[in-house]
Amino acid sequence: MSFNHQQSAHCESGVMSSLLTHAGLPMSEPMAFGLSSALAFAYLPLVKLSGMPLIAYRMPPKHIIKTLSKRLGVRLHTATFSNPQQGQEALDRALEQGRLVGLQSSVFWLPYFPPEMRFHFNAHNLLAYGREGDEYLLSDPVFEEPVRCATNALQKARFAKGALAAKGLLYWLDDVPLEQDWQALVRKSILSTSRILDGMPLPWIGIRGIDHLANKINALNLNAKKYNRLYLTHIVRMQEEIGTGGAGFRFMYASFLQEAGVLLADERLQAAAQELTLIGDQWRQFALLCVKQSRGKDTGLGMQPIAQALQSIAQQERVLFKDLALWAKQRK
Repeated sequence: MSFNHQQSAHCESGVMSSLLTHAGLPMSEPMAFGLSSALAFAYLPLVKLSGMPLIAYRMPPKHIIKTLSKRLGVRLHTATFSNPQQGQEALDRALEQGRLVGLQSSVFWLPYFPPEMRFHFNAHNLLAYGREGDEYLLSDPVFEEPVRCATNALQKARFAKGALAAKGLLYWLDDVPLEQDWQALVRKSILSTSRILDGMPLPWIGIRGIDHLANKINALNLNAKKYNRLYLTHIVRMQEEIGTGGAGFRFMYASFLQEAGVLLADERLQAAAQELTLIGDQWRQFALLCVKQSRGKDTGLGMQPIAQALQSIAQQERVLFKDLALWAKQRK
C-alpha cells in the first residue's frame, strides 16, 4: 500500500487526518480536531487518574472519529471482538483488502514506546497499513517515522483490559465525499464547540469547570505540601504532556480557526485565532505558576495567583466563544 505517514500532536485527530487524506480528502490535524468539535474542558472528581481527579481538555475518546465521520458524510466501519483471535483475523483480512485500518490500543503494551512513555491508557489510536511476516506495519501518530510491531505484542495492546478497554476496536472509512460545504461545516462545528464550553449547566464542564478548578486550587491547604505538589503537577501533565498540542488543545483549535479563516476568507475567524493563541499563552503561564508552586517557590501569596490566572483565562474564553457563537449563527 502506498501510504504517507504523518506525525501529529494528538493520536485520534492525527489518525482521522491521515485516514481522510489517504481517501482523497486532504485534512490537516487542526481541521479534523476543529470540525469534530473536540475542544472542551471537564473536571471530573469521581474519575481518578493516578489518584487525582480526571481533568480533560477535549471530548471523550472516539468522539473525533464518530463526529467527524458523521459531519463529513463518511461511512465509518467499526468492529470490536470478544475473541482476540477473531480480532486478529479481521485485521488481517482488512489489510489483505488494501485497507488503511485504525486501531485502538493500550500504550503500555506497545513495545516500540520507550519505557518512560508507557502508561496504562487504553484509548491510544494508530493505523495499520500492512503486514510482513510476524510484524505489522504501523503508523503511530506519536512517532516521527512508521514503526513495526510483533503480532503478539499488538494483540496484547489491542485487547488490554481495564478502563476504556478497546476490545480489539478496528475501524476504517468508506465512501468519503470529496466535495464538502465547508462554510456550513465550520459554522456548525464552531457553534457546537461554543455550546460545549459555554452552554452546559454542570459546574464541572466547560468554562464553568475552569472556574471550578480555580476555586479548588484556591482552597488547597498550604500545609499539605506533598498533595499540593502532586495535584498541581497532575494539572500540568493533563494540559501539556499528553498529546494536547500545548495549552490544553487551545493552540490546536487556534490553528483550526486560522485555517478556517483562510479557507472561508473570513477575517473574524483569523482574528479569533490570534485571540485564542494569546489565551493559550496564558494557559502556558498558568502551568508555569503551577510548576513553580509545586517546587516550593512560594511568592507568599499562596495559591491565589494561580487561581486568579485561571479565572482570567475562563473569562476571556467565555467572551471569545460567545463571540464565535454569534458569528456561527449569522447567515452566510
